[in-house]
Amino acid sequence: MKRAITLASALIVAAHGGGAAAQGKSAGAEALSSYPSKPIRLIVPQAPGGSNDIMARYIGGQLGERWSRQVVVDNRPGAEGIIGSELVARAAPDGYTLLMASTAFTMNPAMMKKLPYDPIKDFEFAATFGRAPVLITVGPSLPVNSVKELVALGKAKPNYITMGSAGGFMHFVSAMFRSHGGFDATIALYKGGGPALTDVMGGHVHMAVATVLTAAPMLRTGKLKALATGGAKRLSTMPELPTVAEAGIPSYEASIWWGWASAGGTPEPILQKINTEVAAILKLPETGKRMAAEGAESEASTIPQIREMIKADLVKWAKVAADAKMPKI
Repeated sequence: MKRAITLASALIVAAHGGGAAAQGKSAGAEALSSYPSKPIRLIVPQAPGGSNDIMARYIGGQLGERWSRQVVVDNRPGAEGIIGSELVARAAPDGYTLLMASTAFTMNPAMMKKLPYDPIKDFEFAATFGRAPVLITVGPSLPVNSVKELVALGKAKPNYITMGSAGGFMHFVSAMFRSHGGFDATIALYKGGGPALTDVMGGHVHMAVATVLTAAPMLRTGKLKALATGGAKRLSTMPELPTVAEAGIPSYEASIWWGWASAGGTPEPILQKINTEVAAILKLPETGKRMAAEGAESEASTIPQIREMIKADLVKWAKVAADAKMPKI
């Protein structure tokens, strides 16, 4: 009799437990279906006016219109984007605080002895929306017309070539070009891409790895020459320009990408909802024009594809830093 009562009690408890679990799932589903029910805070870990900020405001504005919810851009520059990234890593994992991330996000672990967050465990990536490849440019003082000729000159005259670089991302892609090309060259640091290219045109340095946006006006003057693009495919705006891989260095690929991340643990349905909406925004003709103005092209990726890209980038830039013997700070 006692055993029968115990069994009955257990069944009652199980039934109530199942009911509670069902209610929990129902509440969770309701929260997801109502997302977003309030404004979204978009952390841009760079100062206003740059490509990250421009992209954030455009995509954020489009998303806000589609959802009838404000996307508030919050610029938090400093420490190569680490300050803003940490804010998102420590935020509630509910999709209401997003990070405007870019290639620098995967470079920082290679530069810093210790980060205040884990780039894999503390973040969930929701979407990517663009990629801008770099250009390999040379000035009039360097008698080369192709990447193969440039590499051959670098190997024939070790440390003869001087590369102008704006530091940060540009330092990484410049060091990678030197390493993958298999020649020795000096990298001269500048405060910006514009001053570096001005010195390339003036013959003070021989070459620079540059963004399309910065180099385009100077290319039109004919005093700066582009040899190749660092993208995985040719640029639609410069179809005659080969990729570095086509030009003789198959292992080289260097682009700035942009995307959005949320705190680790953000529910997958919320991430997918953001991903789907961003993909729709990328199909708009106006988006293509905005991307082209930044020297970029639209790029939508699935969430699994983004996760693999982040992991691959972390390995890639760690190797570049090790090969270049970059000191960690």
